[in-house]
Amino acid sequence: QVQLVESGGGLVQPGGSLRLSCAASETTFSFNTMAWYRQAPGKQRELVATVTDGDRASYADSVKGRFTVSRDNAKKTAYLQMNSLKPEDTAVYYCYAERRVLTWTYDYWGQGTQVTVSS
Repeated sequence: QVQLVESGGGLVQPGGSLRLSCAASETTFSFNTMAWYRQAPGKQRELVATVTDGDRASYADSVKGRFTVSRDNAKKTAYLQMNSLKPEDTAVYYCYAERRVLTWTYDYWGQGTQVTVSS
């Protein structure tokens, strides 16, 4: 069973930075896509950023230019660098990984890490 463990969340002031990490229990090389989602209280979970196995990244409009997603397959880890944080970025951030094998898709979720942006 694949496990994803997020870390790096915490309390930060507006304008500050955090880097989230997602450590996988097996090589991330096998994941076609890795992504970060977030869920704020009372809201639906939303996609924040994705990175493919070809290192192609995409972002939600709300975080473009402020967040950077990356993956290091040698370290079995994905990252989300978050700069210029705003109070509306406050949420639980979840790591996601997808593996496609022939016609099957397997997806995995981490347990989440809290990010709070407040003065």
